[in-house]
Amino acid sequence: MRVLIVDDEPELAAQIAQTLRQQRYTVDIAGDGAAALELICTEPYDLIVLDIMLPEKDGFAVLAELRAEGIATPVLMLTAKGEVANRVKGLDLGADDYLHKPFSMAELLARIRALLRRSHDKASPYLAVGTIRLDTNTRNVTLDNEPVVLTPKEFSVLEFLLYNCNRAVSRFNLAEHVWGEAFDPFTMSNNIDVHIKNLRKKLDDQAGRIIVTVRGVGYMIRDGQA
Repeated sequence: MRVLIVDDEPELAAQIAQTLRQQRYTVDIAGDGAAALELICTEPYDLIVLDIMLPEKDGFAVLAELRAEGIATPVLMLTAKGEVANRVKGLDLGADDYLHKPFSMAELLARIRALLRRSHDKASPYLAVGTIRLDTNTRNVTLDNEPVVLTPKEFSVLEFLLYNCNRAVSRFNLAEHVWGEAFDPFTMSNNIDVHIKNLRKKLDDQAGRIIVTVRGVGYMIRDGQA
């Protein structure tokens, strides 16, 4: 699960991130509203933890903009303000839940788990293009209804490309998503190319008609309808 924390208090954001990473979440941090929107538009998140009081654009503006763009990612809003008007405004703009500062990490984790369960109950676990089908719950992949055995990294590469179907993904973003903080920028490009080559072979796509090379950028999965 990938979570974005949007908070301009570095110590609090780091504390939340550490707690979530200990629970095996993948975590990104943005310190202001503008940076948050840039990340949200380029990365697929399962949940956003969004503070109201932010520089550049406040949490209300961020929430309004992402909902206007049709981004339905669950949003848990954080605020030091307890007024009913702020809770109502956030909920009216499309927030899914509210948590007041200061809060316990145990309560934050419980709220996040509840929102993710609610979201996954609504969303289909399947990503598909052509005869390729990926189940995000079971982590099974099939081609023409036949199972395809992928390594964990190959699965993550394919999943990220499918989430961004018909949109070019840079090698940097792909490596950052799959390898997280462990990726080495000096070997990144070669590692990605090797995984793409293996995926194409396993998916019978040696010609690169499905996983398309975008010169000077990276890769894109094309569904043939875009």
